[in-house]
Amino acid sequence: MITISFKVSEDEAQRIRKRAKQQRLSLSEYLRRRATDAVEAAPVGKIRCDITGAEIFAPLSGSSNLSTETVRQMLAEFP
Repeated sequence: MITISFKVSEDEAQRIRKRAKQQRLSLSEYLRRRATDAVEAAPVGKIRCDITGAEIFAPLSGSSNLSTETVRQMLAEFP
């Protein structure tokens, strides 16, 4: 893998580090995504399961909760 380096001011470095941390990305990954116009992944939310009380991943915005029935439908044609 190739290394690319560049200089930034102290203020710029602080802003870059802060934004990378806010997006829960390594500094390298944050800069790669910004430099290549990569699409940012939607943040993953968490919710509490009504049945078990466990913390689980929330559905993406605009999606419904995953249920046993929807899993059955998804796997209906699986070999």
